[in-house]
Amino acid sequence: MLRCHIPPQCGPAPLGRRGLPRAATAPAAVRCAARAPSRGTVAAAAAAAQVAAAVATAEGREGVERPGLAERLRMGSLLEDGLSYKESFIVRCYEVGINKTATVETIANLLQEVGCNHAQSVGFSTDGFATTTTMRELGLIWVTNRMHIEIYKYPAWGDVVEIETWCQADGKIGTRRDWILKDLANGEVIGRATSKWVMMNQNTRRLQRVSDEVRDEVFIHCPKSPRLAFPEENNGSLKKIPVLTDPAQHSRLGLVPRRADLDMNQHVNNVTYIGWVLESIPQDIIDTHELQTITLDYRRECQHDDIVDSLTYIEEGEEINSNGSLFSAPHPEEQRQFLHCLRFAGAGDEINRGRTVWRKLAR
Repeated sequence: MLRCHIPPQCGPAPLGRRGLPRAATAPAAVRCAARAPSRGTVAAAAAAAQVAAAVATAEGREGVERPGLAERLRMGSLLEDGLSYKESFIVRCYEVGINKTATVETIANLLQEVGCNHAQSVGFSTDGFATTTTMRELGLIWVTNRMHIEIYKYPAWGDVVEIETWCQADGKIGTRRDWILKDLANGEVIGRATSKWVMMNQNTRRLQRVSDEVRDEVFIHCPKSPRLAFPEENNGSLKKIPVLTDPAQHSRLGLVPRRADLDMNQHVNNVTYIGWVLESIPQDIIDTHELQTITLDYRRECQHDDIVDSLTYIEEGEEINSNGSLFSAPHPEEQRQFLHCLRFAGAGDEINRGRTVWRKLAR
């Protein structure tokens, strides 16, 4: 059974380091007037101005429904073609981790938020599953099959991140949602992500093929030709994660879901799985490296009374001998790679398996 959490028609921010201002003898009013606005402040003001202009335009048109308060304050909207959605976020102080940059959990939460806002903007339900009319009539929901996130540069407290997202067909039983993350101050792409989703009957918990009726309701809002966040051939988002067997080199046993880990559908939230995977990463890696890539394949749902074991395995690289054959070899010191398994304690059934790639921190 697959993990059911954020819907594909739904949808997790990077950071720049900030020093504390030096003490000054001039009055506060003078200091504030003289201080140049930060890069993040300028970007946030520009994004807010864009949204305000769009709202004013919509409110001035006859026959256009006045947006609600959340829509008016949100720094996001559908693009002109109506096939993708873009939103900006300011990184908050509580979203920053030990490296003084946004955590991967922050990134994942923002991906989820922008996807959910996209779903609402095109008229899908707000029940937590982003279902269409036909899906609700048939008791169908979307469940996550795979999530892949790559972060090239983590943003810092006060940075403004712009996230664009869109959906499209992915075979006969699923869809995919992609994201591109940019530093709004300079337009630099700082991350990309993709996810795969399949349709499941909410009552029988069985996977179901996407019907023509649902396809018509969903894919009218999707690009007509494939558009991929990872267009390169043999990119890491497609790389298979092997079956993992004991013994694991590193583990964290007996993880218990907190009440705060449950989502609106009474299941463990997808971001919690990311945290559980990272719990069994060795401390020396946490101290010297930062997460570059994470991939998770979801296989079972996890609920509030489950106990989870997090297992981490060192993944060796592949190199080619002079005779053309492959052999295993450690990754270079600048990059470390691990395989992961989350499983139920006791029974040992697999909840998900994953892969992480870590790059050496610049000191």
